[in-house]
Amino acid sequence: MKPRRIARNLALEVLYESEVAHREPLAVFVRRQEDVVYAPDVLDFARQLITGAIENKKALDDAIIESAPGWPLEQVAPIDSSILRLAAFEVLFGDSPTKVAINEAVELAKRYGSDSSPRFVNGVLGAIARRRQPGAKVRSA
Repeated sequence: MKPRRIARNLALEVLYESEVAHREPLAVFVRRQEDVVYAPDVLDFARQLITGAIENKKALDDAIIESAPGWPLEQVAPIDSSILRLAAFEVLFGDSPTKVAINEAVELAKRYGSDSSPRFVNGVLGAIARRRQPGAKVRSA
């Protein structure tokens, strides 16, 4: 698996665990490093994603809510909201190409979410990307 994909998986696991278990995300991140040895570039990117999602949570949640008005965020499955925050951070603030960020999020949704998660994640992130770049056609998975 590529380093950035490994980092996204790690970041998602940290964000999800911290949300459902009400634990401090960076403490979860540190504890996760006791279980597996990660390459420095994986840890750097995962840390960037985790801190970015935490520090920008309000803006990310606002973008998600605006892009999925029929789905109150508190009714979205915790794994889906964690995937959305992670990927929305990449789309809005990261240096990854938008299509890559969305495709990687859809892959996470396929791996960790329900049968409907990939389509939901793709739709919400596509709407976020279009709002960020009006007129842009964003096609992903």
